[in-house]
Amino acid sequence: MSNGIPMAAAVYAVLRAGAAFSPISPEIVPAKLERIVADVGAAVVVCEAATREKVVAAVPDGAVVVAGDATPASGGEGGFAPMVAPDLAAVIYTSGSTGEPKGVTLTHGNMSFVADSIIESIDMEPSDRILCVLPLYFGYGLYQMLTCVRLGATLVLESGFGAGGRIVQLLEEREITGFAAVPTIYQLLLSLPGIGEHELPHLRCLTNAGAGLPTPVVRAVRSAFPDARLYLMYGQTECQRVCRLDPEEVDEHPDSVGTAIPGTEAWVEDEDGEVAAPGVVGELMVRGPHVMQGYWGNEAATDRKLRPGRWPWERVLATGDLFRADERGYLYFVGRRDDIIKSRGQKVAPREVEDVLHAFPGVRDAAVVGVPDDLLGEAVHAHVSAEPGVELEAKALKRHCAGSLESHMVPKRIVIHAELPRIGSGKIDRRTLAGWSPRG
Repeated sequence: MSNGIPMAAAVYAVLRAGAAFSPISPEIVPAKLERIVADVGAAVVVCEAATREKVVAAVPDGAVVVAGDATPASGGEGGFAPMVAPDLAAVIYTSGSTGEPKGVTLTHGNMSFVADSIIESIDMEPSDRILCVLPLYFGYGLYQMLTCVRLGATLVLESGFGAGGRIVQLLEEREITGFAAVPTIYQLLLSLPGIGEHELPHLRCLTNAGAGLPTPVVRAVRSAFPDARLYLMYGQTECQRVCRLDPEEVDEHPDSVGTAIPGTEAWVEDEDGEVAAPGVVGELMVRGPHVMQGYWGNEAATDRKLRPGRWPWERVLATGDLFRADERGYLYFVGRRDDIIKSRGQKVAPREVEDVLHAFPGVRDAAVVGVPDDLLGEAVHAHVSAEPGVELEAKALKRHCAGSLESHMVPKRIVIHAELPRIGSGKIDRRTLAGWSPRG
């Protein structure tokens, strides 16, 4: 379902009935929908009229409920089932940008803890009016709704983020106090002429998660919205939120995502399984009541992701993401373990190359991927798009990189696109770029 009152009502209706929900993009292709419905063992699929035909085809033997239909769905009789913290609340499928989606199982305890911790982390208030243009099937968007309802704040839902002018209009007309976005949305807003001239006296809070906000974009957002507190955050579907950087620290540490959210722990672990020394890159580990129960029906993947914890009954989350910490414990995202490129026998973190590319005037988006190469092992390829009205030259970009990076990190090839491909959550589709060629 798309963002809107019907989807919000469906989520809470499912929970009120004592069942669990799986939010799915209305743009999902039929074959993938069929696989997910079968994987999760859906008893009922709730959809909107626009997706009815696709849903019925995917679940020929199951019940389909179309929002707005006058005919109620058949179901059990009697009272509502009680909701207990260890009970399953949701199975949320990962975006699948690097492979087949996996169903993340979350209990009521997991989700209520995360919602409360987010509320505390960014100082939300019942008087807040939060604008959500992120899809509710995306964890970052879903928790905009869960936190607002839990706190009693107001949620303003918009069905998409394609028009930057529409976002600014809503910020002004609805007197929005809080706005959550991903880098794509911030770059869209920054491309609007005179964005810094709009008076937004009610806007006090901006958040970024889902993907790292490049340092030049951080500074541009701070300049365009000087009166709003900017929270830089990091999370995964497997635990939703891990850490956040206090707004007062953003100007000094624009490339950091801060420290663990209240009630949790996060640390960098080296190859020997010990806490890494400051500056040493390792895997980020997460401990707390927000860690998922596992992947639905996938014990092998669960065992790789969840490791034994401090107590016999506890498991901690091995994020698979590479981080480093400084002497104060501030965390810095280096790259996803699967994204690290091995070129000329040396490791290349895409984020480091992307930060250099973003510093070049006129670059809007940048994504760096590894491509198999007979000589290098993997060749570093960079894909970029330009700000409106700007023409970029690959040779100039390569010279810029050569002046700021070690030779093995300089992209062998730089490809300029009108737009970079994205998945539904707004993240750049690196899997597609890794297989891209000029011939198709």
